[in-house]
Amino acid sequence: MTKYNTNLAAEFWVLSMLHRLGADAALTLGNKKAVDILITDDSGTFKTVDVKGLERRYDWPANNIRLPAPTNHFYVFLTFDGKIIDPKHPPSVWIVPGNEVEPFMRTFKTHRVVSRTVLVHKGGQYEQAWSELVGPGAA
Repeated sequence: MTKYNTNLAAEFWVLSMLHRLGADAALTLGNKKAVDILITDDSGTFKTVDVKGLERRYDWPANNIRLPAPTNHFYVFLTFDGKIIDPKHPPSVWIVPGNEVEPFMRTFKTHRVVSRTVLVHKGGQYEQAWSELVGPGAA
């Protein structure tokens, strides 16, 4: 499985969930982009989503996360937990508003990541937080 295929699998999985929850969402196409999905509502307002997908349980690369993020921008951190080829195993997902992602980031000499360990231990409110994207009543 290539990194590009993992990213596409993650983006389409998130898009599928958004449609299942009734969102008007569209995938943006391209390889190097900061917005993967656009969500609009009846009032014409929109949210942007950057999906960060991993095949295994590691930290998410974050060199392209720009802070501060607009209030309508969200990050979906998704991992297939090493079971990407098992369709019966759903991925683990955290949905974090862009303006709240910084506490989960760690910076090293050559790169920056969103720490899975910190997100798991201190970001429980973001796990499966689909209501961040589609409003109250979502899973």
